[in-house]
Amino acid sequence: MMTIIRNFHVRALSVAFTSGLLAWLHMPMHAADAPNQVKTSPNWPSFRGADSRGVADHPGLPERWSATENVEWKVDLKGRGWSSPIVWGDKVFLTTVINQAGSETPQKGIYARGNLPIPKTVHEWWVYCLDLKSGKHVWGHKVHEAAPESAIHSKNSFASETPVTDGERVYFYFGNLGLFVYTMEGESVWEKRFRARETSHGWGTAASPVLHQDRLYLVNDNEEDSWLLALNKRTGKEVWKVEREEKSNWCTPYIWENSQRTEIITPGSDMTRSYDLSGKLLWFYKEGMSRLTIAMPYSDGDLLYISSGFMNSTLKPIYAILPGAHGDITLDRGDTSSKFVAWCQWKAAPYNPSTLLYHERLYVVLDRGLFSVLDPKSGEIIYDRERISGRNAFTSSPWAYNGKIFCLNEDGATLVFKEGDSFSQLHTNLLADDDMCLATPAIAEDRLLVRTSQRLYCIRKK
Repeated sequence: MMTIIRNFHVRALSVAFTSGLLAWLHMPMHAADAPNQVKTSPNWPSFRGADSRGVADHPGLPERWSATENVEWKVDLKGRGWSSPIVWGDKVFLTTVINQAGSETPQKGIYARGNLPIPKTVHEWWVYCLDLKSGKHVWGHKVHEAAPESAIHSKNSFASETPVTDGERVYFYFGNLGLFVYTMEGESVWEKRFRARETSHGWGTAASPVLHQDRLYLVNDNEEDSWLLALNKRTGKEVWKVEREEKSNWCTPYIWENSQRTEIITPGSDMTRSYDLSGKLLWFYKEGMSRLTIAMPYSDGDLLYISSGFMNSTLKPIYAILPGAHGDITLDRGDTSSKFVAWCQWKAAPYNPSTLLYHERLYVVLDRGLFSVLDPKSGEIIYDRERISGRNAFTSSPWAYNGKIFCLNEDGATLVFKEGDSFSQLHTNLLADDDMCLATPAIAEDRLLVRTSQRLYCIRKK
């Protein structure tokens, strides 16, 4: 099975550990508002950024790089984790899990082998903070040490959920362990632990937490007792909890603020649901997704985009949902629109990557290396499944800036495309041979942060 990997998070270093930190987190090697139009913020507070779109624009952002070219700094990372980095101000936050017996090499490829057995060796869960401008260690904490209580897929990690921050606190989440909340200076605020749940085929967890106003939202879809949970972000106290019938999924929820109301969107395999901020079900559709759901939803104006594209499913839909829906909005298989569904393309979605909306075009990179473009207003296919050159297996979600689309494959190669209505592959940026890439990068003003299996790169024009 593949990469249930998108947005996983990692843990880092305690004050007592600082003296030994340089052994595994080396010092830098190099010192040195209209819809569809987004300017880069100095902050990238969550998976795919503040609006979950993966889009920025800054004239200083790099378009070419390698393992040495335009690298402001890079630090080696110990352990294994597929969480994305997040940024607030001059701080970068990450998570990782270290197997004291040595981590198994992660597997590349669409058809990598399935779940690993539950490890019997002791692991360490770490959360940490780096300086954005230098890559130097700022603070870190080991939040847990024990043998894991659950298995993971060979391409997953125990640190796959991306942290989230509001600039006051950082919320680190490990799906089958718990939540660990720290101030920006590294002081513990509160924690909340969870019992490990069984996931489909023992593939592990991946859905990241989301913040909205004074609440933190978590979705845990598993094989035992799935739920959507709202917590007070300051205290960790439960505000409400909704039990769900959905089985294992790996999709991060999305807060949709549209012209009529604010909704919590939770895509799932057998059911996609929307809740209001009190946990009341607003609308749903069923049996209209692929068998597994990973990609994160997002919105543009009053259109919500949801996709699900498990490779072995006959359905791989991309939906554009209109606001104001209520009740059952399931489409009949022969239909492509309804009162609350602006359009649906039934066989267009990727499996692991999220789709990308940029400058009035919806870009799709399929896991096996095919590239498509749709009209986001109508769903019309502009061009379909053009073959990307080079070795191809894509798990990371694409991103965009300065008129370019960037697609990072598992070999550490970023394929760069020109935006527009015709397929135009421009060039390829290669990292080191040992840089396997499954995490989605972060963007902070004129810096691009790329996490690999071995290290974290800060890429910036010189």
